[in-house]
Amino acid sequence: MIESNIGGQRLWLKCECLQTGGAFKLRGATNRLLQLSPEERARGVVAFSSGNHARGVAITARRLGIRAIIVMPADAPQVKIDGTRGEGAEIVLYDRWTESREEIAARIAGESGATIVPSFDDPAIVAGQGTAGLEIIDQLGRSPARILIPCGGGGLASGIALAVPDAEIVIVEPDGWDDMGRSLESGEIVPVAADAPDTFCDAIMTPRVSPITFGILRERNAKALSVSDAEVEDAIRFAWDNHQLVVEPGAAVGLAALIAGKVALVDDTVVVLSGGNVDPALHARIVDKAA
Repeated sequence: MIESNIGGQRLWLKCECLQTGGAFKLRGATNRLLQLSPEERARGVVAFSSGNHARGVAITARRLGIRAIIVMPADAPQVKIDGTRGEGAEIVLYDRWTESREEIAARIAGESGATIVPSFDDPAIVAGQGTAGLEIIDQLGRSPARILIPCGGGGLASGIALAVPDAEIVIVEPDGWDDMGRSLESGEIVPVAADAPDTFCDAIMTPRVSPITFGILRERNAKALSVSDAEVEDAIRFAWDNHQLVVEPGAAVGLAALIAGKVALVDDTVVVLSGGNVDPALHARIVDKAA
């Protein structure tokens, strides 16, 4: 965690973009796979992800000697596909607009006996992601007042919400993909609209949240915001220009909300930068663009 400053106000950045595998996802994947029985380890695991969970599962599986099959969208950033394959996982590509990753994973699991490792809809995954919250308390030396957290399925946000009960939790999503925010507002799970706009925040393009993550964030009275791609670009440039941090779009949404003034910057605000697996050419275009 590093100190930063916006408009003369100090804040803290929790840099999961520097985590092994380039994202926080290694935490939940490790916790889940360590709980597999010897028989389950022998049959392998299957996961579905646009990239960061995929790589987290692949790294953990390699370390534990477990076969891993990962279902990934064909339009996932090549850096994420290559990184996951480089960890020894087998990749199955699908069309995110016409095919169901859940159905593909279920079919593979049925045929092979592999254990499905979901990206957020699992208590062990949520608990593993929550270790980031425990580290925030340890590194800051106290509970922060507010934590801004990128939200796709809500595994990281709900895990941190459980680990840091005294902090105000603010989840941030891309415009049009704010299903957790709309779910919290309505009191029931609302999926992303069929005509949701495109966004380059691929890591948090989750079509529907889970009862586990929704329930935790509702119980914690989490607040929700959404940001545009243009606002995310500003955050990516800020992280690079001020700290030489490479942050992927989906991981920069919390910082984007602060820079755009969508939430007040109070003392002891922590912003989670959840990953750094961005296509190098895209990152170069963003940071070279005039602010």
